[in-house]
Parts: sequence; structure tokens; C-alpha cells
Amino acid sequence: MRAYKPKDDVQKKAYYTDRFFVSPQVPKSPVESDEVFAHDLEAIKAKFEVLDAYIQVEQMVVFIKPEENYHVLELMKNELEYVQLSELSAVDFLAKRGGFEVFYQMLSMSKRKRIRIKMFIKKGEAVNSVEKLFRSADWAEREMFDMFGIEANGHPFMKRILMPYDWQGHPLLKTYPLQGDEFAAWYEVDKIYGKEAREMIGPELRDPAKVDRYDSQRFARLGHEVPKGTKITGNEPKVVQSYQEEGGVFMVKKFDKKDSVVIDDPQR
Repeated sequence: MRAYKPKDDVQKKAYYTDRFFVSPQVPKSPVESDEVFAHDLEAIKAKFEVLDAYIQVEQMVVFIKPEENYHVLELMKNELEYVQLSELSAVDFLAKRGGFEVFYQMLSMSKRKRIRIKMFIKKGEAVNSVEKLFRSADWAEREMFDMFGIEANGHPFMKRILMPYDWQGHPLLKTYPLQGDEFAAWYEVDKIYGKEAREMIGPELRDPAKVDRYDSQRFARLGHEVPKGTKITGNEPKVVQSYQEEGGVFMVKKFDKKDSVVIDDPQR
């Protein structure tokens, strides 16, 4: 069993405060250091232009031209035995480079090797859909469009997949507000009740981690729950934490927090 490491201070310090922070890359090694990857790279170079290639974390990374993505993946599947497209998505580099880095994660089960095909596209450019080659690309390309706004030409149903069809903006862009913009705050109120109900209902709280002890509208006052609309004075008695409603449940013993035991031995 893995040794336990205390996590008491895990939230004391954020990893970074810059939302545009790019973490340092792990070391790279030349493709020639792996015989299988070297052979696969030569097969790709024989038909397509390779902009860059290296090995990183035991997998080969190959940069190609975006207009050749479909034919490169076709070669990878039909000739080089990389028959599984396990993931595809994009990385937002709009602030630094004015575009996106799109990647395709591929697996060869016969070779036990992984290759990541990468390409850079500018803002507003589309990619060629690879859904006809890999069915796994169907939802992944829709998600990339939904989250980043990158369209896949030739996709059979290029619509949003996570957000509503009429949503405004793309939530995984680094410029998108972390808790949503004004459109997000009022979306459900406007959709269900109409804009005339805004003042009566109020904006939607989209920060699930926020707890306000003096909020008597959304019942987020942990330990100080009161009926909705109660005027808060700040002197309300604390509510004892209970794990079961009064009267209990048939054949289920009511749990008392005082009877709980903390196990100090992580190997137990």
C-alpha cells in the first residue's frame, strides 16, 4: 500500500496566482533514442512535413500542419497500428500566441506505445473532423467546440454537448470568468421566469464553494440554519450537527458524532 503523506497544508498556498501561468515542461529526449518511435517518425516524414518531434514522458510528440491532420491520423491508424484515439482537445494560447494548440492522443496496443499528434491553429480557424476515422472523436470534437469555440469541419453534428445550445461564450477559454459572466448569472432565471423576475429572484450563485453564514435565502449558513427570509442578527444559537432526522429510521441506529473514532494508523 502507498505510504500516507499528511495533507494538512495542501490548501494553505495556491500553486500559482496567474491564470495564464504555463507550467515548465518535463525533459525531452531525441526520437532516435527509441527504435519503434524512430521508425514511426520516418514513416510520417515520408508523406508529411513534420515541424517538430521529440519524446516526453515515454511518448512521442509530433507537430504537424493543421491542414494535414486527417491524413496523418489516417496513416497512424491504417499503417502504423495506432488504432485507438483516446483523447483530443485543445490548449488556449490566445494571450501569448494568438491561437490554440490542438492535440490527438493515440495508442497502439500491439506496440504498447503512445503518440501525441499536435498542431497549432490561429483564432477563428477550424480543424478537419476525424470522426470518420475514430468514433471516439464524435463527442470529443463537440466538446472542443463547446469549451473553446473550435469547429471541426465535416463533423456530422457540430453542436454544443455540455452547455445549452444557446449559451454565450466558451467556458475553458482562459479569458472566461471563473464563476461565469452576467449571462451565466441570469441564464436560468431569464430562461424559466423571464427577465422581469430578476429583481425578485436574484442572480444564480455559481460558486459552489462559497458559504455565507448570513444568507437566509439559499440556506448556506452552516451550523446556523434558519427559516427562509429570517432577519439575521448575528446572535442566533448554533445548530447541533445531526446525521439523521428525529425519530430515526427503522432498524438503523442513530449516529452520534461523539461516538465516532478517528483511525490514526493509515495502514490499518
